[in-house]
Amino acid sequence: MSDFLYFLNTADHETLINISGISNTLAENIISARPFDTVDDLLLVHGVGKNLLARMQSFAAAQERSSESQAIITVNEEALPAQIGKGQSAPQSPVEEKPSFWSRLGQAFLNFIRALFRLIATVLVIAGIGAVIYFGMPFINDNFIMPLQRNTAQINQLENEIAILQTQLTEMNSRVSVIETTIEAHTASIAKLEEMQATLEQEISNQNNSVMTALKREIILTRAIETIARARLFLSQSNFGLAHDDVQTTRDILEKLIVDAPTYQVEALNLIIMRLDFALNNLPAFPVIAVDDVDIAWQLLMMGLPNSEKDIVATVTSTPTPAPIPTSSPTPEATPSVIAPTATP
Repeated sequence: MSDFLYFLNTADHETLINISGISNTLAENIISARPFDTVDDLLLVHGVGKNLLARMQSFAAAQERSSESQAIITVNEEALPAQIGKGQSAPQSPVEEKPSFWSRLGQAFLNFIRALFRLIATVLVIAGIGAVIYFGMPFINDNFIMPLQRNTAQINQLENEIAILQTQLTEMNSRVSVIETTIEAHTASIAKLEEMQATLEQEISNQNNSVMTALKREIILTRAIETIARARLFLSQSNFGLAHDDVQTTRDILEKLIVDAPTYQVEALNLIIMRLDFALNNLPAFPVIAVDDVDIAWQLLMMGLPNSEKDIVATVTSTPTPAPIPTSSPTPEATPSVIAPTATP
């Protein structure tokens, strides 16, 4: 009975629920009511009756018998020693054989050969890497690095040249704008001179006056100077068609001026007309040659016509050298001051 009481006080939850009729809740109630002093104390737990108590006693007895059967240890019979027959010697335990000197020497030699091969392989690998670096770096340098450096240098040079060209283009644009402004100034001056010439011709037709006639000649000569100056600017712009027209206009002006010119101015005018004819023959096929003739004709006009017989020799014998065509900041030639004619009663 004491064994059953011990079972009640020590059985765990899993053991109790294995008993038929004990649920999880009843097992927890039994565990919470411990310790039991007597077996009858178990009947005080709610849900435990005499039938359940009998089943618990049977389960505890079965558990006790099972534990006792597992405690039995079977003893195996010892093996009898083998009988030794007559004339037979007792078997001896095997003796471990030690390797001989030659076998140890051969093993050491094999180990040495393996180590030597590993050393040679390592040296070959290092030598291969060194050869790749030694021969590969020049190849990479010649085929990749140097072309890249040359291309970079060429790109930098091209960028510098482009910057220089842009600067020159800016300067050329400024020069072109200045030349165009100067051409407009010459055009306006020529138009004004034409108006003044027309006014003087009207006045001269109404009243012939030597002063007005001389003033008309000065205006015509000034028109010729302005027109040939504009032709030089057109040549600087490579506008050979307009340059040809201005040279032709200048020649026509001088051709009309030579009709009423004094004898001491005829030879100088013929010399200027000859240079203009040379320029007309070379335009537009040979503009470089025509530039020199236009410059000489312009300089002869700027030097002025002879005012008397004494000035003929100096004017005719002096051959001016061609002046460079203005390309930077040309200024329009000064127009001689013209006194506006006033009608006299």
